[in-house]
Amino acid sequence: MDDRVGHRDPRVPEQRRPGSAEEPAALRFDVLGPVRARRGDERLATGSPQQRALLAALLLREGRTATAAELIDALWGEDPPSQALAAVRTYASRLRKVLDPGVLLSESGGYAVRGLAEGSLDLAVAQEWAAEAEKARNAGDLPHAREVLNRTLGLWDGEALAGVPGPYAEAQRVRLEEWRLGLLESRLDMDLEQGCHAEAVSELTALTAAYPLRERLRELLMLALYRSGRQAEALAVYADTRRLLAEELGVDPRAGLRQLQHRILRADPELAEPSAPATEPAVVRVRPAQLPATVPDFTGRSAFVRELGEVLAGAGDGTGAGGRVMAVSALAGIGGVGKTTLAVHVAHQARPAFPDGQLYVDLQGAGPRSAEPETVLGSFLRALGTADSAIPDSLEERAALYRSVLDGRRVLVLLDNAKDAAQIRPLLPGTEGCAALVTSRVRMVDLAGAHLVDLDVMSPEEALALFTRIVGEERVAAERKAALDVVAACGFLPLAIRIAASRLAARRTWTVSVLAAKLADERRRLDELQAGDLAVKATFELGYGALEPAQARAFRLLGLADGPDTSLAAAAAVLDLPVEDTEDVLESLVDTSLLESAAPGRYRFHDLVRLYARACADRDEPAGERGTALSRLLDFYLATAAGVYAIERPGDRTVVHLEPTSYRGLSFGERTQALDWLFAEAQCLLACARQQQSGSGLRRAVDLLWAAKDLAESGANAKQYEWAATALRDAAQDAADIRAESRARTALSHVHLAAGRYSEADDEARRAIELATAAHDATPVSWAATDRGIIALNQGRYEEAERLLTTARDGYRADGNRPGEASALCNLAQLHQRMDRADSAVSLAQQGVDIFQQLGLSLRLANGRYSLGVALTRAGRLPEGLAQLTDAMLIFASNRQRLWEGTTHLRIAQLHLAARRPAQAAQHAEQSLAIGVIGGDLIRGSVLNTLGKSLRALGQSDRARACWHEALLLLENAGAPEAAEVRRLLAPLDAS
Repeated sequence: MDDRVGHRDPRVPEQRRPGSAEEPAALRFDVLGPVRARRGDERLATGSPQQRALLAALLLREGRTATAAELIDALWGEDPPSQALAAVRTYASRLRKVLDPGVLLSESGGYAVRGLAEGSLDLAVAQEWAAEAEKARNAGDLPHAREVLNRTLGLWDGEALAGVPGPYAEAQRVRLEEWRLGLLESRLDMDLEQGCHAEAVSELTALTAAYPLRERLRELLMLALYRSGRQAEALAVYADTRRLLAEELGVDPRAGLRQLQHRILRADPELAEPSAPATEPAVVRVRPAQLPATVPDFTGRSAFVRELGEVLAGAGDGTGAGGRVMAVSALAGIGGVGKTTLAVHVAHQARPAFPDGQLYVDLQGAGPRSAEPETVLGSFLRALGTADSAIPDSLEERAALYRSVLDGRRVLVLLDNAKDAAQIRPLLPGTEGCAALVTSRVRMVDLAGAHLVDLDVMSPEEALALFTRIVGEERVAAERKAALDVVAACGFLPLAIRIAASRLAARRTWTVSVLAAKLADERRRLDELQAGDLAVKATFELGYGALEPAQARAFRLLGLADGPDTSLAAAAAVLDLPVEDTEDVLESLVDTSLLESAAPGRYRFHDLVRLYARACADRDEPAGERGTALSRLLDFYLATAAGVYAIERPGDRTVVHLEPTSYRGLSFGERTQALDWLFAEAQCLLACARQQQSGSGLRRAVDLLWAAKDLAESGANAKQYEWAATALRDAAQDAADIRAESRARTALSHVHLAAGRYSEADDEARRAIELATAAHDATPVSWAATDRGIIALNQGRYEEAERLLTTARDGYRADGNRPGEASALCNLAQLHQRMDRADSAVSLAQQGVDIFQQLGLSLRLANGRYSLGVALTRAGRLPEGLAQLTDAMLIFASNRQRLWEGTTHLRIAQLHLAARRPAQAAQHAEQSLAIGVIGGDLIRGSVLNTLGKSLRALGQSDRARACWHEALLLLENAGAPEAAEVRRLLAPLDAS
């Protein structure tokens, strides 16, 4: 069967385009589902099933006349009733009264539907969109083709011509269903070409269950599994298919399926990459254009521009010298020499050679924490159109997918501010037609095959030209010698010249000589720095020395805070100023080029300027004020995060037990705004906590992690959260602060538990309880006891789990912490259902849900509904359980708790399995695998076990075996009792 989009489309009546004049609501008809007629929003009565059958037959005849005999045959076939002709006339008369005049016509003893407005029949729209998708695919525009096909498939509302009787309707149903499946296979094929493998597995698993003999779906499933790293399952799909075809049809799999199996067996490297489009793309819809704007006053560097331009042009048209697969040009030089400006300028000039897009990233190599390659790859893959669910976790897998996605494209990658060659190697495309521009303060001598460019300072002529373009020809011409003195004092560095010239341009009363005299004052230079950086520091000193006192104070204090940038509200806390005054002073710093405006309301330093600002703070700011400024920032984050926590968890007394703050935080009118703030500020907030490892801020920093607990559970910021918790635990231990240490260990236990690292989580929680007890701090005891109880529960130590979870419940009750008590009840409910106490499990979970509802909680209510749904499933009350779990899943999704969302998919899969709906169970299990789960490998093992059971019920025993073998390895490593069940399931399969 043809796997392209262009299947034979059902033909429909010619449709007229509506005129430009105002017209009444047009008639619209649906046949891709129940047969319906509408006028605007009004549903029209289309009568009995036979009357709808007549309407459908006329709509599908392309506006041609159907004779009475043809209609009788369409409605009743070979056995029409004696009054069939009269019935047809009656149906036509009734429809004519409902429809607009002139739509249903009588002619030549028959009937026809004509004069429909464009887009009035859903099948006509589907046909038009399918043609558009085919055209886009042939042009290589896969993202657009996929999007259009998704819209096309969305027009179906169940079975086409649903409920319509007669042989004609039955034949059309079969034809339309075949067309729909062909379109679906085409879209899935493009999904795989675009790298959406994990996303496709879930849908393909459900489709192969619904259409077990459709070999193309099986082939796509095998490929999706293989590209998702699940080779054993891919081969098992083939074995299941071969057995099914032999049993049902007595035939072997088709040649394409057999060839795919052989290619998987020999690990054909081409299978790991999306197949290239049939034709070279003329237009690529997902075409990233991430280059920063080039400066309008770019000056000089003509030799470098020409040299780099020739290298890039050769890469873009495939004529690069030496047969190089791709071009890598690495620019090196001291800070401020203009590497980024030159690279951006050259990249813009080279854009025509790279029509498939340009990627850009600041790798922050000069800062204390350079960008992680896996994070950058995730961002690049998204920019290239890869779905989040299709992006793998490991650096190696992301790099491989990145190279695969770029294969066949001509893309320029600008890697700015790199730390070293090791950082950028995974980010290089590695394919012909692509190129990479790299800037760094170090020479990339260990970057094989790179075209190295050492960028020195400007020549005096170029430096003077840049200074003149910024300041103006008239002022410079009048004082040329002074201008040469200025650029010489700037060390001929472009960044230094730009800052000095900008200051002069902003002060019309200054002469160039005044500026030159200021630069000549050596007392204003930082002579303790290395010679290579001396000119840059001198220029910064010039800009700093020209600041007003309020500006200089803001410059010094803002440079103290870690984090990638600073929000306006956070800056106001650092400076202890009203937000309006803070904005004024920050915008004035932006005007001096000493601060950048990253986005509305957000500010950041260039990495060199930040280092200089800190040096100024050390030199000019009293130590007490430096500490006080950072303390205010910590107070701001703690107070605001505590407010978010309180909005998310009304009635939770944890916020009462946090360290008091002296500086106020932000207030939010509703929870969505609060969550948006928390996730937007995550990196800055965690950097602030990590920075406070000594002194009076230590306890507040630890409590900030408590207040920002949602960041540990979301999965998006879990690694940064763990780093901060580890640093604060060690700092508290060094300071012998057992209260802070117990709370830091509790935070660390929580993030370990979410990741499924049970041994580490249990060790931290156990020690936290000991320290908290010694410190007479009851709150960590309840938190840590909860974590330890969940671990014992998942490892089958039920008596210990009950003791620990009961301790947690009693602790929350003693504190009056109703949400904490509700959570403990829900955890006890899960324990009871594991111990086959179904009734008490439902009762405990219901008590928890009732408390959450009374308090008006949202996210925590999802946890309660999750527990209640699991308990109801175990009690056999499946419809009620499904309702609870579905509600929980939707709440988790809306709160950006992806891992909890994935875990809920697992529970829904288990419920469907109990209800003997294995196809739905397999689909939800696959979604769980694609999204991820709370609990790491142990829960992933449970997902694979559930998927295996579903597949076995669907007759796919070979694939089930593959799932169970992987599940057994994970469950045994985690010490889970579920491993025994998997061994029992595998025994008969492995013995056969």
